[in-house]
Amino acid sequence: MVERVLDPPTISEIIEMALSDHVSFDQIRALHGLGPDEVKALMRRNLKSGSYRAWRRRVRQFSDRREVYK
Repeated sequence: MVERVLDPPTISEIIEMALSDHVSFDQIRALHGLGPDEVKALMRRNLKSGSYRAWRRRVRQFSDRREVYK
């Protein structure tokens, strides 16, 4: 995986999108070309560890609920 250099406004936009419950990883990939693993790595680098863990827990719970509703 090649590390891409992103400018601070782009990083902020990706973080804001990832924190939103209404934006999927597919939408982030379409707009910025980053896959789920790259978004998770970016979030890990830019959020405090507790905030990152809370975000991952929320994303995981949301995806588990969605599978039930499909």
